[in-house]
Amino acid sequence: PAPGKRAIWVVARQHPGESMAEHWVAGLLPRLLDRHDPQARALLQKAVFYVVPNANPDGSVRGHLRVNAAGANLNREWAEPSLDRSPEVYHIRAVMDAVGCDLFLDVHGDEELPYNFIAGTHGIPAWSPRLAALLSDFKNAYEARCPADFQQKAGYPQCLPGRANLKIAGNAVAQRFGCLSMTLEQPFKDCAGAEDA
Repeated sequence: PAPGKRAIWVVARQHPGESMAEHWVAGLLPRLLDRHDPQARALLQKAVFYVVPNANPDGSVRGHLRVNAAGANLNREWAEPSLDRSPEVYHIRAVMDAVGCDLFLDVHGDEELPYNFIAGTHGIPAWSPRLAALLSDFKNAYEARCPADFQQKAGYPQCLPGRANLKIAGNAVAQRFGCLSMTLEQPFKDCAGAEDA
């Protein structure tokens, strides 16, 4: 990125059946590109956004739920991506290595939990009080801005220290770059408590 600017990455739809992830990015991009929006202008003065709206286009076109054309679950390929099995992750990670990563948001959908929530990377070996504070600040800010759509009570259980699966994007990126890295999960159904919204 430009000198003095942070590199913010947003990757969506690693699992092609989770179309709500791409829909979320379809809302993010116009907001970021709105030159009349003072928050967007302030963000773009401080950061460069690298946005991948659909990390798995081949899987999407083929109607796959979780895998790419080679049969790989991209969100289990981040430790050692290959051109044969997971070229999508291979190329994303190569650009990430070239430009850096200060914040990573991996956007998904969850088939079971009827909530929007953030999953952190608590179990990575590099987990620290700094990352814990950044994660808490992010989640609190998100909930304050979107109280009807986001909550912090329901979600995945925290991984035990040192037990994170480093093949998963959020964990791999947090460990590799020492940055705040999160997975935003969205429900396939209406959010519990907001069915009439």
